[in-house]
Amino acid sequence: MSQKQAQSLPASRRKDVKYIFDHYASGADSLHAGGLLRFLQMEQAEPGADDAMAENLIDKYEIDETERKSRMMTFPGFLRYMESRDCSVLNQEHTRVYQDMGRPLCHYFISSSHNTYLTADQLVGKSHLFAYESALRKGCRCLEIDCWDGPDLEPIVYHGYTLTSKILFRDVISTIAEHAFQVSPYPVILSLENHCHLPQQQVMAQYITTILGDRLLDAGLDLSSSAELPSPQQKGKVKVAVELSNLVIYTKSVKFVSFSHSRESQRFYENTSLGEKKAHKLALKSGPEFVLHNARFISRIYPAGSRTLSSNYNPQEFWNMGSQLVALNFQSLGLPMDLNNARFRDNGGCGYVLKPHFLRSHEATFDPSALPPDLKPVQVLMKVISGSNLPISKAGKPIDPYVRVEITGVPSDCRRIQSEPVKHNSLSPKWDASMNFTVGVPELALIRFTVRDHGLRPANDFMGQYTLPFTSMKKGHVELDLRASVCVTQHKEQNSQGMKAHGKVS
Repeated sequence: MSQKQAQSLPASRRKDVKYIFDHYASGADSLHAGGLLRFLQMEQAEPGADDAMAENLIDKYEIDETERKSRMMTFPGFLRYMESRDCSVLNQEHTRVYQDMGRPLCHYFISSSHNTYLTADQLVGKSHLFAYESALRKGCRCLEIDCWDGPDLEPIVYHGYTLTSKILFRDVISTIAEHAFQVSPYPVILSLENHCHLPQQQVMAQYITTILGDRLLDAGLDLSSSAELPSPQQKGKVKVAVELSNLVIYTKSVKFVSFSHSRESQRFYENTSLGEKKAHKLALKSGPEFVLHNARFISRIYPAGSRTLSSNYNPQEFWNMGSQLVALNFQSLGLPMDLNNARFRDNGGCGYVLKPHFLRSHEATFDPSALPPDLKPVQVLMKVISGSNLPISKAGKPIDPYVRVEITGVPSDCRRIQSEPVKHNSLSPKWDASMNFTVGVPELALIRFTVRDHGLRPANDFMGQYTLPFTSMKKGHVELDLRASVCVTQHKEQNSQGMKAHGKVS
């Protein structure tokens, strides 16, 4: 097969990429390193793009040895580059830990699970050790363990007074010990809901200390010299959040009374837990006070007891307040978990994300419902271009795909725009849909891309999604994978300085 024939195969399904290639190759069959450099500078806005970067990309993605030695890139090589992680919508710098990890624990959003032991609903669902392994592999750093008296002085874990199955407490601790630090080296917090009597509490303490060993944080705080929580820098340690003897060190649980009571009486190492309904009322009534509270203390938000099917609330409302432990049912797929996965996709997926400065300051008056005038909004101009290899319907028929782009953040930033559908084309739909957004608080915003089938009822039209932090979007021509591919072009302008971006959604 000739080079021209080889190029025609991928070119036929990615005409949008071929158009870019032809432009920077000036109509030639191959793209010279200089043309690739111009593309990196003009379209990708790559910081520090130079001849060496262009030549490195040729070495990495061009498989034709003759072209590679000539510092040239064929279209198949260019397409490999465009569909690689180097052109992912997620800024690859954010796939590693890059934030300051030396601040107090209350300065971070911490990936948190509710009823971690459950794999299904809260009435008859199964409890399983795999649920703990799965949560830890997703970067979760706060696990819940509901502990009850079991037979033969063996504490058990399950959802009390229900028909959910039971697992042994000692097996839970063993599973956590095995998997706690395989994905992230940063501390794991164990939130123990203790219903055990004293003899079995003593057994629990014995299992925690003997099984976790030197992975258990056992160095107490020096209250005479310390006035704030330590940082997550103490890697490879497990912290216990329950009144279980001397094991509780950094996160002693206390009852929330009021914000004024907390200011006067709560110690910096004490944390409070709030149900979603009470937390929602506080957010509506006293948003700025809630923010200031969370600048000083750790607060945990958990789903309402009425969510018997283990559904989830929208976590964004409580991130807007600066709540650190916004706990969700990890076993329940859907929008809330998509948002949670996106929030903690940042900072290397380590489970700790540094809160914006206005949620950390003890003097801040940030109110998510009434933005201060000194915040400078970001204008986003985006063009959803095309898709490729989208799934067909369950009936085996081509879909009528369209793309919806949504911003989730403070209330004034929440907005959605969607393209027009393309009839009966799941292989290579083309939308060329321009979308404009104004984002007032980009540090809290998430951007969500979904592909939907216009031929189905709205409740069933979902085909796939990709969500990421707004500040983690890479500039330039980028792509994202929703198990298929959709191409999107974005142009971002921030504070009147133009920044180009081009993206692919799936």
